Amino acid sequence: MTTTGKPILVLGGTGKTGRRVVAQLRARGFSARAASRNGETKFDWHDESTWDAALDGAGAVYMVDLVDEAVEWDPAVSVRSFCKKAVAAGVERLTLLQARTDEEAGGKSLTGSEDIVRASGLRWTILRPTWFTQNFDEGVLLDGILAGNLRLPAGDGLEPFVDCEDIAEVAVVSLTEEGHAGQVYELTGPELITFGQAVAEIARATGREIRYEAVTHEQYVDELVSFGTPREYAELLADLIGQIREGKNAYLSDGVQRALGRDPISFAQYAANAAANGAWRV
Repeated sequence: MTTTGKPILVLGGTGKTGRRVVAQLRARGFSARAASRNGETKFDWHDESTWDAALDGAGAVYMVDLVDEAVEWDPAVSVRSFCKKAVAAGVERLTLLQARTDEEAGGKSLTGSEDIVRASGLRWTILRPTWFTQNFDEGVLLDGILAGNLRLPAGDGLEPFVDCEDIAEVAVVSLTEEGHAGQVYELTGPELITFGQAVAEIARATGREIRYEAVTHEQYVDELVSFGTPREYAELLADLIGQIREGKNAYLSDGVQRALGRDPISFAQYAANAAANGAWRV
């Protein structure tokens, strides 16, 4: 267990994984610095003037970059510059959140920060999760679930959805315990399921009638754009979902088991917990 007592900087500290990392760190007695554009600590990838104060005195960093946002993003510039500042500030450890894919989406690499972090001189750990279960109750899938009809270009593709609580716990141990430096953890849930099966599980947990409808890539993009989503981001999402349709993610990984010594949270457990907490109450 680390005993430095230095704060741990959590980028994306208000996001799906970041806020869970903050909560788990604080529950274990660590000082967590929640950083985002509108967080307790201001941090903006597009405003380098916010970086020094966020890094000041920090001993470790949980890094979430901008790879899945519809913005211009060049990790070769931003991540390299940030890592240099982190080393200069005395940071020792860095855990990077990426994605378990080598495919591009929306014309962008989803793992573009990895080589930069590996070469940074920091003690690094890389997390490569699959689709978050929390996308169904906190993210892009919530509106469809609440409407009772989730329309996606995923076909009958299989995906090992992973719970953000598991991602956060792996992040926390990598930031605070020994034995995780230089590790790449591919994080999945314990089973492969289709979106249809996932939606059926949510329907069982909520007692509501909810269905899944497969649509084409073009239909999905056009629907999102009609709701005001920028086309560039709609294309990014459609590409990500298309990887599931094409079976790109239809295999399990053992990162949760290796890092935590236990099985990952199942989708059924997630759905039951989320329903009990009123996630899909209408």
